[in-house]
Amino acid sequence: MRCLSLTIPLQFYDTVQASGCAGRPDRPVRRVTGPDLKFSVFSMASAPNPGPSAATAVLASVAALGIWRLLAVAAPHLAALALMYETETDFGSRLSFALAWGILNFFWITLLRRPALSGALSLTMVVVLVLLSQLKHEVVQMTVNFIDLMMIDRDTVAFLFTIFPNLRWSVILAGLITLPLMYSLWWLDPFRVRRLPALACKLACLAGLVGYSLYHPDEAWRSYYDDGYLSKFFRSGVSAVSDFAQYGFMEAAASTDERLNMPLVDACHPAGRRPNIIMIHDESSFDIRAAQGIKVSQGYGSHFTSWDGKQRTFLAESNGGPSWFTEYNVLAGLSSRSFGRFAYFVTRIASSRVERGLPLALRRCGYETLSLYPANGGFMGARSFQMTTGIERFLDAKDLGAKDVEPDSFFYDKALQLMGQQPPNKPLFTFIYLGANHFPWETRFRPDLLPNWRAPGNVPSIDEYLRRQAISAEQYKAFVAGLKKNFPGEPFLIVRYGDHQPEFAPQILEPGLDEGALGKKLDNYDPRLYATYYAIDAVNFEPLKSAAVMDTIDGPYLPLVIQEAAGIPLDPSFAEQKEIMLRCNGIFYGCKDGAEARRLNRLLIDAGMIRGL
Repeated sequence: MRCLSLTIPLQFYDTVQASGCAGRPDRPVRRVTGPDLKFSVFSMASAPNPGPSAATAVLASVAALGIWRLLAVAAPHLAALALMYETETDFGSRLSFALAWGILNFFWITLLRRPALSGALSLTMVVVLVLLSQLKHEVVQMTVNFIDLMMIDRDTVAFLFTIFPNLRWSVILAGLITLPLMYSLWWLDPFRVRRLPALACKLACLAGLVGYSLYHPDEAWRSYYDDGYLSKFFRSGVSAVSDFAQYGFMEAAASTDERLNMPLVDACHPAGRRPNIIMIHDESSFDIRAAQGIKVSQGYGSHFTSWDGKQRTFLAESNGGPSWFTEYNVLAGLSSRSFGRFAYFVTRIASSRVERGLPLALRRCGYETLSLYPANGGFMGARSFQMTTGIERFLDAKDLGAKDVEPDSFFYDKALQLMGQQPPNKPLFTFIYLGANHFPWETRFRPDLLPNWRAPGNVPSIDEYLRRQAISAEQYKAFVAGLKKNFPGEPFLIVRYGDHQPEFAPQILEPGLDEGALGKKLDNYDPRLYATYYAIDAVNFEPLKSAAVMDTIDGPYLPLVIQEAAGIPLDPSFAEQKEIMLRCNGIFYGCKDGAEARRLNRLLIDAGMIRGL
């Protein structure tokens, strides 16, 4: 083997002598100079240059981009992480939050390609959702869900701007601040993400959320908890879309061979004189003696008895807040539970779609119909819904000149005034919707009313609740006296009902249960947590006896009870419902696991009284 030696003259050296190869004699080394040297140097491979380290490269990249631009990308995600740990309480809800956050971010990235702006838009949406959920929970003890978004309409927006007059300016100010900020993020964002990978990531997050929500659906009672705003909103979307795909807004039997005959306008011929009918919505009122250990004043229970001395039970379909569930029951004569997850919006959904109810049945018998409403008529679509069920004249708080929350006497006085304008021999149905006993009970309502009333000695909120009930009872007696004085000889049938129990009732009725256990009882419609009262009174009229006037009824049967007690012939739909009532002993939706309610819904759909659901 031959050994080759090269000698390269470097600084301070003229020659370098290399030793020979092992096993070979030493040979003289030739000096390389001139052109040979030049050839030798450029024939050698250059030494590898390691360059800057990886850490140095990262720091250089950061310096090139600028710390503020990187913070613009990272800040929304850090804020969302903090919000997740603040508002979500368990692994499932945090997983749902993370997937929902991914859906929002990749949605915006797919559109804009800028991760900083996408993160800021996503965070803005989440913060708005949290604030709206907290506001809704403060009012009705439920957080925002996906169906709120499905059902938003002009009436809802108008109602919000009416009850929160400064909200319009807040929205404008927020827009003036947000738009320049978003433009700045558009300019600062140093990254651009390809749309196809972003879309793939969004679909992956969506698939994960749908799969988890279907495998582990969120319990309905959790909507009463003031937490988990984002996770509950997105998971409710999965459930809502699934339910809507299965049966639409309302449950109904698939088909039936039976048919209802549409009632004729002049088909009503009562046997006797038609009484004026007054139906009174007694806000949050029930007999609190159902709870052990509550002290009440002497004579407390007389307000819940009827003209015959009996005390009767009304089973509502809501607890603690949504009065419009009962409003739907007593006007349409149907169950809000037929709407499943959409029940919260029952009056808005039924508006212009459910053309069946007590006012329409009475108009067929020559009645005029009037409603006095204590809030804005746009609330939950009340005006539109009530007019769909047959109310001809709807007067809300603004129409009546109400200022804030008015006592019951305000609406009773207005009713007496309007009844005095009624033409003779023209019976009137009047729906009086009261609201003075609405929560909160931590503040004293109208201290000038009933000044001599003494607290029985319960916790202050319950004593205030009892005080308001006493005020209601006293003012109701004055109203009846006004009817007798102003309309001597005129017949009146008066039916009162408690629309639901107050929000503190579950805690005093079941003091040994925590919130989770109470939520499950509410979700299973435990009658103890839904029982209020209904009472029948009369002036210059004797209510007719009927098998329908039972000791305990579900809320949807009250229109039937009123017509029977007044002696009004039933139209085919109410005649069919009476048969259901007698078969099921006063239970409506709970009878045969909802089969009877679904069957009646199908009959009403086929008759054209319900459409578009």
